Amino acid sequence: MAEHNNTGKMGEILAREYLESKGFAILETNWHRGKYEVDIIAYMEGLIVFVEVKTRSRQDYGEPEEFVTLDKQRAYIRLADKYVIDHQRQEEVRFDIISVEIEGLDYHITHLENAFSAVGLYLRR
Repeated sequence: MAEHNNTGKMGEILAREYLESKGFAILETNWHRGKYEVDIIAYMEGLIVFVEVKTRSRQDYGEPEEFVTLDKQRAYIRLADKYVIDHQRQEEVRFDIISVEIEGLDYHITHLENAFSAVGLYLRR
């Protein structure tokens, strides 16, 4: 497995552990339909959270959350719609980004709650 794949998987594990430590139940990891995938789907207190995890071992190219493009956001919204319908869920939905920066054995997590929304995305058209 390529080094960047290992870094990405480690970031997803750290993000999952972080969410669990905050009281979230993990409903799904790497849930996908077609060519699109949600890294983590979590639940807490009537809220389903769709989480995009961005992991970097260096900051040379900018902050990890800067790489969640409008196309990626649109894909997450479509996937959330599909998930809610397929699983007959009635809870509110939120879209978060968790940024994991790994340097050697150290890491730093930044959790951006409500990082984007369907309303906000479609208002930018």
